[in-house]
Amino acid sequence: MSDTRKLLIIDVAALGWNLVSHLPEFRPAQSIFPAVTCPVQASFRTGEPTGSHGLVANGLFFEDLRKVLFWEQSARLVEGRRIWDDFRKRGNTVGMMFWQQSLGENVDLVVSPWPVHKHSGGMIQSCHTQPAALEERINERVGRPFNLMNYWGPLANHKSSDWIVDGICAVMEMKDVAPDALFTYIPHLDYDLQRFGPHSKQADKALGVLLGYLDRLKAKAEECGYDWLVFGDYAIETVKHGAVFPNRRLREAGLFGTRDVRGMAYPDFYSGRAFAVSDHGFAHVYCRDETAIAAARLALSTLPGVAEILGKDEQAARGLAHRRSGDLIITAEPGTWFAYPWFTDRSEAPDFAGHVDIHNKPGYDPCELYFGWPPGTVSFNTDKIHGTHGSNRAGMEIAWASSLKIEGSMATQLDLAREVRSWMDRR
Repeated sequence: MSDTRKLLIIDVAALGWNLVSHLPEFRPAQSIFPAVTCPVQASFRTGEPTGSHGLVANGLFFEDLRKVLFWEQSARLVEGRRIWDDFRKRGNTVGMMFWQQSLGENVDLVVSPWPVHKHSGGMIQSCHTQPAALEERINERVGRPFNLMNYWGPLANHKSSDWIVDGICAVMEMKDVAPDALFTYIPHLDYDLQRFGPHSKQADKALGVLLGYLDRLKAKAEECGYDWLVFGDYAIETVKHGAVFPNRRLREAGLFGTRDVRGMAYPDFYSGRAFAVSDHGFAHVYCRDETAIAAARLALSTLPGVAEILGKDEQAARGLAHRRSGDLIITAEPGTWFAYPWFTDRSEAPDFAGHVDIHNKPGYDPCELYFGWPPGTVSFNTDKIHGTHGSNRAGMEIAWASSLKIEGSMATQLDLAREVRSWMDRR
């Protein structure tokens, strides 16, 4: 193929080999660990494991602030060289559409949700685009602005992917901005796989919608002079044994600190000795000192559903050790996942627990995919979650396919990233 062709890279949330092994164009590869969106995308853009780039989870504990923040979007959170650095130095262009941590990235085109949260409640929906005028141009071509309500929360559905796919096609058609390499993301498959499980009728329907998107994107890519590579960031497994609550165990052991505010148990990361930042099938456990590390390890070692407890030495052996990593990392047994709550009585739940609050909850909360009671809140019922991810163990491979002539099998997502870098090096 001519080296003047461009490349479209499509990251599909939850595109596991278990979903498409019957389709001949797809092949399997192992995810990185942890197999969640931000670490995977950071590894792909750097070609390095988690311990090198430092995006150790979708949420990070900031030691100086004593605060946990999820889904922060600054590109500076991803450490290390990008696979496209030399590519851009030679005059080629790179774009990112709906990739995490893309704000401020050293690329030529960016499209990412960037709402304004109003003091009076609610938000002004908007996207950050680079160049700034691109949002208006895409909205005009697509015929509507992006609706963040369809991207996460109880109303999350394929309409978010509808807009993103329309936007990708629009950008590829804009000859003045269409980048030589375009990194994109399709989110919707993840929602119903978490809600109903990977073997549900809802999952089959969501997969059918996805395959239709991919056919459309491949046709548009060919029309606009792009080759393509599609890959999953993780595979969803069935939840068979429910949620596990590491923070409840740490609180029972006198390690998790809380402060009482009108009867609500808010987390206190200043006085507490240990706490877990839960993220699907793994959690980082941060401890005050060596004594707290030992006490937390002891408390969690007898918690049903905990598969492994990794100290710093074990983390280093697996390429996970980083200053942002927990003093301990715990992994969940197959068919289970780690829920963030430390409270057992709903009357103790902090105000944020009943709302979609993805940035400030000190742990991932898939219950936000369901409405709760009273109206205007989200569910507290962890039994509603039927799919989870985070592990890269055997049987949890991701799927990938490409129009590029890639020789041999790609063992891991990092191999795919290095294949993209090799394509860039040939330009």
